[in-house]
Amino acid sequence: MELSRRDFLKASGAGIGGAFLLGILKPDSAKAAPIKPLPLRKKIGEKVTICPYDGSGCGFVVAAENGKVLNIEGDPDHPVNRGAGCAKGASLRQLSADNPWRLKKVLYRAPGAADWQEKDWGWAINEIAQRIKKTRDANFIEKDGKGNIVNRTEAIANLGGSALDNEECYLISKLARALGIVYLEHHARI
Repeated sequence: MELSRRDFLKASGAGIGGAFLLGILKPDSAKAAPIKPLPLRKKIGEKVTICPYDGSGCGFVVAAENGKVLNIEGDPDHPVNRGAGCAKGASLRQLSADNPWRLKKVLYRAPGAADWQEKDWGWAINEIAQRIKKTRDANFIEKDGKGNIVNRTEAIANLGGSALDNEECYLISKLARALGIVYLEHHARI
């Protein structure tokens, strides 16, 4: 018996349709079992969060106990990353306040020095403010070559990081523009 292409497609379609009606074949959505929460989630109180890096919105599960972060991993239930994480997302643990490798004191190395010195926060903030003011004042441009008022400095740049949230980035960019900084960039765009 010889089947034409049309007859083969008709017979195949009828056979598959009949199998679905009889319940022999089930669609993938009916076969897929719901994902069960990990038993660890109930024991130590895991919470879901969104990765602060690059704006993709990947989901992560943070396991914490007594205010200490124990583990961070991709959320398998999240529709964006489905449990996976990029290299930046995998390093989320570094952002936690209880990270043992996180610097907690200001370290300063004077020009030409080989050793770092511990300084207090008041000294560091004052030093940063003085250096910004000195650089801005020494390099401020009021008018361009055509006589247009520009009020800017090209000696300072601002490179934002995606560990900052939207509100922090907004405030930093407003501060930079108020200082006359025109070179504003964000590392997620680079």
